[in-house]
Amino acid sequence: MDLEAELDRARDLDVSELADAIESIGFECTRCGACCKGYETDDGSEPHTATVFPDEVRSLQEAADENDDAGGDEVAAASTSDASLEWRDVARPMPYGLVDGDDGPEGETFEWALQTTSCGDCRFYEEDDAGMGACTVHDARPLICETYPFSVALGGTSQPMGEAVDEEGVVRAHECEGLGRDISRADAEELARALKTRAIKEVEEAIRLSESYAPVETEPGEVVVHDSEGAKQPDGTPLEK
Repeated sequence: MDLEAELDRARDLDVSELADAIESIGFECTRCGACCKGYETDDGSEPHTATVFPDEVRSLQEAADENDDAGGDEVAAASTSDASLEWRDVARPMPYGLVDGDDGPEGETFEWALQTTSCGDCRFYEEDDAGMGACTVHDARPLICETYPFSVALGGTSQPMGEAVDEEGVVRAHECEGLGRDISRADAEELARALKTRAIKEVEEAIRLSESYAPVETEPGEVVVHDSEGAKQPDGTPLEK
């Protein structure tokens, strides 16, 4: 599908209809943390992988700084020092497309994924003593996190989230123990608005990326990330070649 046509479809999404679909499927977050943690597969452990766009990375940096200034305990779990979070503290190159070189991943990839801990969980995720999960930068979380477990099927730009387990029109629901629970109309509409915003943003980012993309011949051990702002190094700085 042409991206401009897909953008028109995203902008034409009816929030009320999206909310109807969300209500029909049902959802309530149980704070199980499954969508924020790494997971086991037949091939071994896989880290949490959620797309984060450049402006969302900066919002997360600002949110962490604000929490730190306020003395919030949540930053202690998300930051390794008293210094402001750097780009690579928040985001890592999307692993899809990279290959394993002698010194680790190398090659070109598109977009960023939220940074993870050594155990593969999102670095902004923490659990209390009762095992209840929480996002330490909840108000600044990326749209893909805000709208999980839902996505909108418009074409080829939807972010990887696994196979859908339920569908209502263009709304898809992905694996989550909170599905099927009652949701208020107000909460369904709030989710629907965020879902429409995300659908528009995904296509807009894809358009800007396609306009700025130029292949790069990478050196052994080098990783180049292409996003809507151009080619970058893993630390988020522009690539200069």
